[in-house]
Amino acid sequence: MEVYHGSLEIVANPEIRQPNRTLDYGSGFYTTTDYNQARDWVSRHNKKASVGYVNVYEIDMDAVRNANTLWFEEPSDEWIDFVDSNRNTPGFTHNYDFVFGPVANDRVYAAFALYEARLIDKEELLTMLKVYDLVDQLLLHTPEALKLLKFKESRKIELPCN
Repeated sequence: MEVYHGSLEIVANPEIRQPNRTLDYGSGFYTTTDYNQARDWVSRHNKKASVGYVNVYEIDMDAVRNANTLWFEEPSDEWIDFVDSNRNTPGFTHNYDFVFGPVANDRVYAAFALYEARLIDKEELLTMLKVYDLVDQLLLHTPEALKLLKFKESRKIELPCN
């Protein structure tokens, strides 16, 4: 299966990196099965660049499922707890090679922020998320996970001038 990673660079040799901010699934290398999500990430998060890349990889999803993988088909109580722990619990870490599940994109992020501020509870958050068309993300969290990822190509994308 193809997975994608949006970047300002060609990423032929992905690395596990510590983020400079809190992320849904912790440190690692993030991909998605949705090409448009990867392309949009480059456009949204890199306001000064004129060019970006959607890096394309092959990965055996059966091997991912059979590895040390935490898999969320959709938002759930467990998904909320996991994302909340990664974002808000200092020193939180996990030992999964892969984590797969929904992206807390801009709209989801706003709903999740209401939950984090305790303005809504889990049940209300899950109800809100059911109306969104969610895309996925696949985190490769360990060097062992990266071994299953095979670089295919990078697709150059022109970014709008800001």
